[in-house]
Amino acid sequence: MRNRAKLLSLILIATAGTTLISGCTTDGGQKPIAKTGEATVSTPTSSNPSIPAVTGAAGSAPTIAAPQGAAPTSLLTHDVITGTGTAAVATSTLTVHYTLMAWSTGKVVESSWNSGQPATFSLAQVIPGWQQGIPGMKEGGRRVLVIPPDLGYGASGGGPIGPNETLVFVVDLIKVA
Repeated sequence: MRNRAKLLSLILIATAGTTLISGCTTDGGQKPIAKTGEATVSTPTSSNPSIPAVTGAAGSAPTIAAPQGAAPTSLLTHDVITGTGTAAVATSTLTVHYTLMAWSTGKVVESSWNSGQPATFSLAQVIPGWQQGIPGMKEGGRRVLVIPPDLGYGASGGGPIGPNETLVFVVDLIKVA
């Protein structure tokens, strides 16, 4: 619980003076994943080979495959599940479940699923990778964000995040307010 609080406090670092960009995506218009029964499956494609595969049923913790190759240098997003509810905007307050994997190790650093408690925060007060990668996502959706260090925690890192770490987040958007 302590590590979760530390990570959440890192995520909630105010980014005063940061220009907000909404609706950023590099998925090339990629269609959402195919569904097999209750499970969802997301596989890397030729347009986004750097996005790790994600599996897991909607409403349960995802499983993320270890990243392959060199870490991307720009923000990548991919909707594993396209939500149907209210869309997030730059000024939204969100309730989410998330899993965070470090690109360099392929290990999960933190997951709100482990505590069973989703996180709630203002999108305007999180790292730039979330500010740029979440707007447009709808309630009920699951999105992968691959965030380069300059849009994450940079050269200093923080808590369980090492310096210059590329971050892989899988975000399930529960509520937009």
